[in-house]
Amino acid sequence: MDNRLLGQDETVDALPLWLSSEGQLAQLSGTLPATQSAWIRAHGFRAELGRVLALPSADGTVAGAVLGCGDSLSPDQWSLWDAAPLAERLPPGNYRLATPLASHAATQFALGWLLGSYRLERFRTQSQSNALARLVAPEGADVDYVHAACAALSLARDLINAPANELGPEQLATAAAALTQRHAGTLRLCRDQELASAYPLVHAVGKGSSRAPCLIDCRWPRPGAPRVTLVGKGVCFDSGGLDLKPPAAMLLMKKDMGGAACALALAQWLLVAGAPIELRLLIPAVENSIGDAAFRPGDVLASRKGLTVEIGNTDAEGRLILADALADADAEQPDLLIDLATLTGAARTALGPDLPAAFSKDATLMEQLRVAAEQVADPVWPLPLWAGYEEELSSRIADLNNVSAGPFAGAIVAALFLQRFVTRTPAWLHLDLYAWNPRDRPGRPVGAEAQCVRALYGLIRHRYG
Repeated sequence: MDNRLLGQDETVDALPLWLSSEGQLAQLSGTLPATQSAWIRAHGFRAELGRVLALPSADGTVAGAVLGCGDSLSPDQWSLWDAAPLAERLPPGNYRLATPLASHAATQFALGWLLGSYRLERFRTQSQSNALARLVAPEGADVDYVHAACAALSLARDLINAPANELGPEQLATAAAALTQRHAGTLRLCRDQELASAYPLVHAVGKGSSRAPCLIDCRWPRPGAPRVTLVGKGVCFDSGGLDLKPPAAMLLMKKDMGGAACALALAQWLLVAGAPIELRLLIPAVENSIGDAAFRPGDVLASRKGLTVEIGNTDAEGRLILADALADADAEQPDLLIDLATLTGAARTALGPDLPAAFSKDATLMEQLRVAAEQVADPVWPLPLWAGYEEELSSRIADLNNVSAGPFAGAIVAALFLQRFVTRTPAWLHLDLYAWNPRDRPGRPVGAEAQCVRALYGLIRHRYG
């Protein structure tokens, strides 16, 4: 059984501590002061996974801490979530790792510590956070990766956590504009009649709200480089439209732009890291509301691709706005096309809040995503684009319906709907995510979660350097 010592303050020497497989302290003389050895014994420390015990110095201040790795893990096998509790569980101060870690493990440890420090307090009149412990960058850690990742993930969390009265389509466009300005990109906003002509499904979904819809199109050209296009669902609030959601189902609908937030975060991270790609970001930004101009069940709408869509349910609006954006992206045949969306309750029923569903016809791409996700503890789970369910989208009067007539396989049917609008780009990934933590865990407080961002960053860097 193995555990690490964290020494408080940058001047404290490393104090390696080893426990036997039975969990008893062994051969500590010359390794730890006798008072600290006795302290550990008195507290019954057995190096259980994630257990933390602060160690006293001779003058009664905190000298350091020991952290349990459990029976089956070596320090190099820890994920970032194992480090996440430390920022708030340890007494305030500066800590450094005394047990050396491999570079990847040290990087993930440092990122987990910072994610555990995330707090959303800008809506409080008084801060409720206590002082947090700080980590001195571990030897071998990729500090640039850690800082870029933390900034990107915090951006996504902040956007998703923002209440709908503060963040609508215009504010989402402002966030995209700030990103293009910081990184010398170009921004095109498509609104009003131009939107109705070029992206008719986006316009139809958003025109029921007093907050005008728009299509956000950001580009960072790099001639000759592999072309990666990200599409994020930007429904800033989803009432369900005329097929109104019940109150309980509406409570979290400020997060229905989670796909857009995660796409923005991923774009920022790739740009900060200087990824050798030509990047495009498309966000259809709307509020699905009720009003005189709201689209109706039974309407037949044209799409950018030319396919007509019968509206079986106005609460299946996300796939409509994604369809127009994906058709635009697909027309350019990028080397990699990824869409992220808080799309279906069916995916959550099947996989729960922690496992986004992933869809692709490219088996190699899916395997690369799985490996990248596993390496950084940002899991996804593949679901099939099962052709046998295509007929569920049939319509008597249009090219297709936006929902199935039956209650089954909702996430697959939604992905099959999107697939109708991606016909030229073989390397396409669709991610159906939740973007929310329903329960408190270290580093993952109740609220927004930037799912798939770390996995997709690893995938893109693996494919394109």
